[in-house]
Amino acid sequence: MKKSRSVGASSPLNGIGRQDGDSRRKRKVAEISQALNVTPVDVAVLRRMAISEGGLLTDEIRCKVWPWLLNVPTDTLPEEPEAVERENNKDYNQVLLDVQRSLRRFPPGMPDEQREGLQEELIDIILRVLGRNTQLHYYQGYHDIVVTFLLVLGERLATALVEKLSTHHLRDFMDPTMDNTKHILNYLMPIIERVNPEVHDFMQQAEVGTIFALSWLITWFGHVLSDFRHVVRLYDFFLACHPLMPIYFAAVIVLYREDEVLDCECDMASVHHLLSQIPQDLPYETLISRAGDLFVQFPPSELAREAAQQYSQHSSSLTLINCHPSLRTAASTFKDFDLASEQQRPDSVLRRRRREKQALDGASAGAVVATAQPTAARRLVRLAVMGLTVALGAAALTLVNTALEWAPKLDLQLFP
Repeated sequence: MKKSRSVGASSPLNGIGRQDGDSRRKRKVAEISQALNVTPVDVAVLRRMAISEGGLLTDEIRCKVWPWLLNVPTDTLPEEPEAVERENNKDYNQVLLDVQRSLRRFPPGMPDEQREGLQEELIDIILRVLGRNTQLHYYQGYHDIVVTFLLVLGERLATALVEKLSTHHLRDFMDPTMDNTKHILNYLMPIIERVNPEVHDFMQQAEVGTIFALSWLITWFGHVLSDFRHVVRLYDFFLACHPLMPIYFAAVIVLYREDEVLDCECDMASVHHLLSQIPQDLPYETLISRAGDLFVQFPPSELAREAAQQYSQHSSSLTLINCHPSLRTAASTFKDFDLASEQQRPDSVLRRRRREKQALDGASAGAVVATAQPTAARRLVRLAVMGLTVALGAAALTLVNTALEWAPKLDLQLFP
């Protein structure tokens, strides 16, 4: 049976449900306001509000809370960002091309003059951050993250927050090579294996690798989601959590699509095509809850060794990149990875699986019972994970504590 697509962040409330939702919303706004107005600001509460159902609710609230989540003091920012020198800038031509192609990231119906003005600001923010931090290297997809901050915060605040984000959460993506990005992608399969070995084994047999999730990771899903509300909801969540949370969210999307994956032809091209086409009607609040729970159950420290093993395996589809120096720079994009994947030869896994199924059909009753066990285990795992409350509960507290433990890498004094 296919999973219902009727539950999600955009699901309408009506009747008593709507009244209850309005009441919860008002309570949340009051809690956020109280956390902002105490001295010192209660960052732990702000993180919990960003993680819990609905996130930070409005862009007006995000303008106040996002700087605290990234530990960016707003009272010392210059009134006007400094001018940007575009001539002879090594990144300008590529940034300009990417920004010109980013029309769909702006609200539909926005007047051309307003959009063009924002695109100019987007270029300036990117070049300003790169100019201040010469150790950072631009990658295609970076503009998808920056435009989200611009649309929510405006140029002045967006410049400051994007700079902090680029030197911390996004730092690995902005290296001269893709090595660290590939390493982060290699956390994906160990997470899937812990939750659903059947899906993991199917994907391994199909040799699909993790290329399909690259654009998700390096744009924080900004490139692949068409509804801006869903993008900013995810940004609330990611900013409040550990920097590796986007890879956990990528894992729960794959796990949510379990039935589609297992019904797919077991070859690299088919599975890659399926997974690279992300549905737009995902139940975002449920998936956020699942990602938080999986982070608590399987923290990065527990998965690090397996991720390192994934990195070293020649069967990983990403190893093809090592054979092509032209694809190793940070400016190489998920488009390059897609091209690389298309150049790989799908094997005969599907035929092998059919032969194996025929052999199993003729096996003894004991073997039938044995093969049924993984399916039953898969069902129990699904029930356990899907049974989480959207509000996260104890998991949210653990995520907040984990974020606070990581946060001193930003600055100790502002975090309790």
